[in-house]
Amino acid sequence: MNTFDSLKKTTVQKIRNLLAIERPWIKRAIKIIWISFFCVILLFPVFIYTVSIDLFGLYGGMPSLKAIENPENDLSSELISADGVSLGRYFRYNRSQVSYDELSKDLVNTLILSEDHRFYQHSGMDFIAYMRVLWGLITLNPKGGGSTITQQLAKNLYTMNPDMSLDGKIAQLGRYPKRLIQKTKEWIISYYLEKNFTKEEIIAMYLNTTSFGSNAYGIRVAAETYFNKPPDSLNLQESAVLVGMLQAITKFSPVYNPENSLKKRNEVLYKLVTHGYLTREAYDSIKQLPIELKYKVQNQNEGLATYFRNVIRTDLMNWCNEHGYDLWESGLKIYTTIDSRMQLYAEQALNEHMQYQQQLFDEHWKGRNPWIDDEWKEIKGFLQSRIKQTDTYKNLVARYGENSDSVKIMLNLKKPMTIFTWKGERDTLFSSMDSLNYYKRFLHAGLVSMDANTGAIKAWVGGINHKYFKYDHVRQGKRQPGSTFKPFVYGAALEIGYHPCFELYDISPSFTVSGTTWYPPNSDGKYGTGEKMNLRQAMARSINSITAQILQKVHPENVVKFAHRVGITSPLDAVPSLCLGVSDVSLYELVGAYGTFVNSGIYTEPYYITRIEDKNGNVIENFVPKTREAISEQTAYKMVYMLRGGVEESGGTSGGLGYDLKEENEIGGKTGTTNNASDGWYIGVTHNLVTGVWVGGDERSIHYRNWDMGQGSRTARPIWEKYMRKIYLDPAIEYKKGKFKQPKTGLDVTLNCDQYIVPADSIPVDEKPWDDFN
Repeated sequence: MNTFDSLKKTTVQKIRNLLAIERPWIKRAIKIIWISFFCVILLFPVFIYTVSIDLFGLYGGMPSLKAIENPENDLSSELISADGVSLGRYFRYNRSQVSYDELSKDLVNTLILSEDHRFYQHSGMDFIAYMRVLWGLITLNPKGGGSTITQQLAKNLYTMNPDMSLDGKIAQLGRYPKRLIQKTKEWIISYYLEKNFTKEEIIAMYLNTTSFGSNAYGIRVAAETYFNKPPDSLNLQESAVLVGMLQAITKFSPVYNPENSLKKRNEVLYKLVTHGYLTREAYDSIKQLPIELKYKVQNQNEGLATYFRNVIRTDLMNWCNEHGYDLWESGLKIYTTIDSRMQLYAEQALNEHMQYQQQLFDEHWKGRNPWIDDEWKEIKGFLQSRIKQTDTYKNLVARYGENSDSVKIMLNLKKPMTIFTWKGERDTLFSSMDSLNYYKRFLHAGLVSMDANTGAIKAWVGGINHKYFKYDHVRQGKRQPGSTFKPFVYGAALEIGYHPCFELYDISPSFTVSGTTWYPPNSDGKYGTGEKMNLRQAMARSINSITAQILQKVHPENVVKFAHRVGITSPLDAVPSLCLGVSDVSLYELVGAYGTFVNSGIYTEPYYITRIEDKNGNVIENFVPKTREAISEQTAYKMVYMLRGGVEESGGTSGGLGYDLKEENEIGGKTGTTNNASDGWYIGVTHNLVTGVWVGGDERSIHYRNWDMGQGSRTARPIWEKYMRKIYLDPAIEYKKGKFKQPKTGLDVTLNCDQYIVPADSIPVDEKPWDDFN
């Protein structure tokens, strides 16, 4: 005898006992109840029909059959690396769909046996469960609800569908009529779901539309958030934790209520025992295990490529606006050029060196403030002026008035605060002034790595920690490039016939600037040694005086045109000091411009998105890099030869690179340091990668007290070395050592300076046909 037959027999016997009592009013009451019951049974289908069509607007709207057959939910758009790794998502509600095949067997069975063990026997409504619920109400001993998985899915879709409404006239009569209409609509939707979807599809849809707290909507995000694994890898105890949360997310959260969660997990597991899916011995063993969380809420401050994700968000939003999509809800798949392994190595390299560099900086400035003017003296009132630029100060002024003492009091009021340190986050008591004073002392950095032949960005690190320092130093930040600009000066000269072996004396030339004479000094502050050296040696050693002589010969405006042709996009001032890199540029455009030299004179605009698909996997748009011929392949290869000089020439600023990097490998590189050492740069090139690094303070006034400690070869180049070493040690990464490609037509000159002879009939530079190049 099954449960339903037993319940029916017991109920009938109780009714007979009541009827045996000789009290006429009881018999009349029972008769009325039976008549009412049969009326309800007869009229209920009519009621359901009137609800489904919202007769006379009494019940509120229902979604169309098409909407039920194709339920929509707001899906996060996912950013995917070139090697297939998820970099992160853009979302209002962090939701990502999975198919039934992507669910573990343990998860599916745990859900069914715990929530709806007759799932495969009913058609969306479990009448046996309803009788159990009804009897529980009669006996004042309720034992669980009667909703099926299909009904719970209907409820999820009900709350998500804008066409669903409880604004009908009857629903406005009160709580209970409203509840009746809601349940009726859920039954109707359940019927259509069962009619149009398989049981497996219903399981997947339910798990995709359920919230698990911590901004995790759907089983995929939940599995990643709580256990850092995909849903097809969830084991029994992990599945039981997540299924247990379905009844009360917060109450059974393993994060906020771990004891409740453990107890609930074991209750769910015991149901598996009662239904024969799990043996008692296995249960007794598993229930002793703790909940092993790998909890991490997904947000834009966590994971790989945080700066990259946030910087390109504007580009993606513009694309979505043009094409009619919502980045936050359309479930787009955005495939990028980023390699997750290279990205990880870049972040590791930058963090490893910056932690060391910050320690040096703190020791260097111990007991003193690092903000100094051009006279190397501390800037008085620095913090007081900077606090006025903060939102905190502006909000306090708006509240109390600019001259109110309350503003100063509140700015110096200490409060609990979590701060960034290189050893991890730390809780402390800081005022707003304390916080400003603390964070202004940090050095910052950026790194971007690009495929030299395709323009594909492979790694992008915009700063040291996105949670605490939002500003991106790859594309958003622009600073003086120092000597990393010199290749454009020499490139302009090589293009019109100068040879890398052409010799000049290390003597600073004079320029007339605003009626005064200016002599560009070398990095040591002197105006030359009188030594004779060729252009390759001069660029390798970063000799300012010879770069200035070349600028004087080819003219600043022609250098500007050359730089813009090869990829610099920022405005450049055609002034004598251009040879020292005084016009602000971004790391992003510098790397793109250096790529022109490596890529045989073809400028390829750096790009980072390859294609965008809709939520169903249909390709909406493919992206191809934009290219143009900027300079001849002869000039480009000569510039590569010049850049190699930094590594190969005696005294070259890249000469200290490790032998393990140079062995069987051609490398070019250029350091850069601004006059006061507030910016340290390094651009390193190989036959297939161009990678740039910048290091500096939050403001130009924050830097080392001497140029030597802040130079790019000390601050930036070590990051490049660490990054490239990690890449070469990983056999799975496609970027290997090798030689630069030579011009297809061969070299038009010899690059052996021992054989170079200066032409006797050199044409004055002023007579060169510049218009042929610009």
